[in-house]
Amino acid sequence: MTRNLAEWLTYQERVNVHSIELGLDRVREVWQRMGAPAPAHRVITVGGTNGKGSTVALLEAMLTAAGLRVGTFTSPHLLEYNERIRIDGANADDAMLIASFERIEATRGATLDNAIPLTYFEFGTLAALDLFARAGLDVAVLEVGLGGRLDAVNIIDADVAIVTTVDLDHMDWLGPNRDSIGREKAGIARAGRPVIVGQMDPPDGLLDALAACGARVERAGRDFHVERHADGWRWQHRDGSAMELPNPALAAPVQFANAAAAIAALHALWVDDMSFASKDVFAAVSTGLHEVRVPARLQSLGGDPLLIVDVGHNPQAARALAEWLDAQPATCVHAVYGALADKDVAGVIGALGSRIAHWHLAGLDRVSPRGLVVTALAAILRRTLPQAPFDAHDDVAAALAAARAAAQPGECILAFGSFFVAAAIVAERTD
Repeated sequence: MTRNLAEWLTYQERVNVHSIELGLDRVREVWQRMGAPAPAHRVITVGGTNGKGSTVALLEAMLTAAGLRVGTFTSPHLLEYNERIRIDGANADDAMLIASFERIEATRGATLDNAIPLTYFEFGTLAALDLFARAGLDVAVLEVGLGGRLDAVNIIDADVAIVTTVDLDHMDWLGPNRDSIGREKAGIARAGRPVIVGQMDPPDGLLDALAACGARVERAGRDFHVERHADGWRWQHRDGSAMELPNPALAAPVQFANAAAAIAALHALWVDDMSFASKDVFAAVSTGLHEVRVPARLQSLGGDPLLIVDVGHNPQAARALAEWLDAQPATCVHAVYGALADKDVAGVIGALGSRIAHWHLAGLDRVSPRGLVVTALAAILRRTLPQAPFDAHDDVAAALAAARAAAQPGECILAFGSFFVAAAIVAERTD
């Protein structure tokens, strides 16, 4: 049967009764049947609660600036599925993805009684590895999805791993606290190989698990440091390596931590692999910091009032948004906010608190089975911030229209809470 890309994606959503099914046995078996070729000369995996997408984008920009052929795998996508798999700076096209899905489908024995079941995410992971292996890449950068230890990406032994942050999210799957979540995230590290911990206060569960597996741990604030100053910032490693750098093109103070972790990973890669030793690291890093782009990470969409969109959807991300707002000139901020039902909505609302002058709430139940209906969202807001003014809308478009009608010139509209919110906003601006 011939399927177009949309039909393939619909099929993948339905072929397995489980939308999420953690474990490596099934996806590893299919990959081994496909020959298990190395996806690239070197592989970097990026896990963590927040900051993964930005860190992948930073690595892609820096490695590309060094003249290397780079592939990246990220999820979820914003507007098009093709965004998940990038080769040499371009999204995989439909034909490439379809051809890979056909190879995966044949390999898993789809027509047989003992076919190996795969989830939507596992199909995508295998397609990325398959396409990267065929592309002759120097470096593959793989974003780890949910958790780490049992995520499909973890069938690959990375040369360098990064854990950006550990905080509370996906607790139904990863455990009730930062220690349990950290132990799951630590699963992407490998004995004897470097793992970069990008958080200044990582949980003991992460550090204990990394020590137990024998990885070479490099921690922010201990093994590498950031010093910000008026004209830029300085990255320095305990071995004496140092760079004076321009500020990242990505907004938000947290991007310095993401950039520092990305540079630490490249430093480890350069130290361990002499084939990269001749690269001009400083020039590549500087160029990458200047040229990096990633949508919906405090992305300004212009206008007056100014429209800002962000995919932040958990309390840690909300705290980063609060820090960014505190660093901006004082203005009235209108929030366009929608959430998934399995998120800590009260924690997100509480982190932003009185920084939001008016909440324009959006239901997401029409775009996702996990989407929170706006009446439930409003009830949580009332409990968390009883005095906060708000209005409620069935979808993001209506909430945005209300925010535009209410906001005055010189004020700001901040749209956030989910990839579904960000996608609706960005799509509306690009139509």
